[in-house]
Amino acid sequence: MMHYQAERSWEYYMPVSASASRDPVDRVIRLAAESAVVIFSVSSCCMCHALKRLLCGMGVSPTVYELDHDPRGKDIERALMRLVGATSPPVPVVFIGGKLVGSMDRVMASHINGTLVPLLKEAGALWL
Repeated sequence: MMHYQAERSWEYYMPVSASASRDPVDRVIRLAAESAVVIFSVSSCCMCHALKRLLCGMGVSPTVYELDHDPRGKDIERALMRLVGATSPPVPVVFIGGKLVGSMDRVMASHINGTLVPLLKEAGALWL
């Protein structure tokens, strides 16, 4: 089961008094640290859907932030581009245990080479 964050949830993570920390990169890092597995996604993206299905099929319950449903989604998308070093929108972007894993290619490479499951276990997202 995936946990989708509604538009209002973004404000929950942004204290009103934190004007100095309005940097989108700081916001991404803070949101990524809130759950064992966090996916930044766009609801119409087929690669995002495939990644969510992969993780759910493994028994992971990721927290998903659909950027196209958030009024500040474009700012978050630009911050993700900076974090992953992309020149185009990088979604999906995955964080496991608060650490950036990367886009679909990095997650699939980790899955294929056998490092994804240990990473998920270490983050507490898998127990088997």
